[in-house]
Amino acid sequence: MAVAAALESKEKPSLEPLARLVGEDLVRVNHHIVANMQSPVALIPQLAGHIVAAGGKRLRPMLTLAAAQLCGYRGERHVALAAAVEFIHTATLLHDDVVDESDLRRGIKTANALWGNKASVLVGDFLFSRAFQLMVADGSLEVLRILSHASAVIAEGEVLQLVTSNDISTTEEAYLAVIRAKTAQLFAAACRIGPVVAGRPAAEADAMEAYGLNLGIAFQLVDDMLDYSARQAELGKTVGDDFRDGKITLPIVLAIRQGDDEERAFWRRTLEEQEQTQADLARAQSLLRRHGALEATMERARTYGAEARRALSGFPPGPVREALDMVVAFCVERGF
Repeated sequence: MAVAAALESKEKPSLEPLARLVGEDLVRVNHHIVANMQSPVALIPQLAGHIVAAGGKRLRPMLTLAAAQLCGYRGERHVALAAAVEFIHTATLLHDDVVDESDLRRGIKTANALWGNKASVLVGDFLFSRAFQLMVADGSLEVLRILSHASAVIAEGEVLQLVTSNDISTTEEAYLAVIRAKTAQLFAAACRIGPVVAGRPAAEADAMEAYGLNLGIAFQLVDDMLDYSARQAELGKTVGDDFRDGKITLPIVLAIRQGDDEERAFWRRTLEEQEQTQADLARAQSLLRRHGALEATMERARTYGAEARRALSGFPPGPVREALDMVVAFCVERGF
């Protein structure tokens, strides 16, 4: 297996094998994205183009393309649907940055920092609408059901995160409910589309959905761990954003669970009351290390990653399955 070979040779897993396999289709997806964010209202393509051009790995649309390829699909529908998936993702990013009052994303100014909250929310709504236009143009009620359901669940996840933010009594179960909805649901939907457009049996659609769901959970767990890792500076991100925002992620939940009264008072002051000093992030990182919360979060990510790999086991071996397997390794190994 390519994944095993990569790990044995100390070569870091990457998205490159997947990108190569779906490269031609991804070029067409990007053309769809550019064409469908056009509008006579000049601010719309200007603002949408800013966030689309900001980069990102296009992981979710690549998963749609790869799932279709894995299931032997030879048509064209997966390209426009992969663009719809990316529009949903981009719309949620625009809305997230407004809710989180973020100024930077991937090292560049956010749309809300440049154009304001109102424009960002409204262009996010436009991109959601474009996604639904692409779904309707596809003509499949099943595809429409999958992606509209995902959109509704993502919105529920956003609200649930808002409810649990700055609340140190948040449980691990509540945290997992947030990331299942907010992050993993779109991964799952992106993957399920492939076997659906290929006309494959429901068992294969269920397996690809399970792959996407577990991959998405693992992906978010690692992201949340990296927010407190000193290595994050090497990854081009800012350390401690979640801490400064008072987000209750799994490392925090695990540390609070094991902490004493004095530690809980620290978390209450910094996360609930949002009273932070310059030294507080370093202390938070120290507490997380003391209680093994970062490693415990990684262990859970590995467990969900293993479930994602297991979901692929019913598909025939080959380059696409190996590339999807390496996606799991890439998402988890980012934490090392």
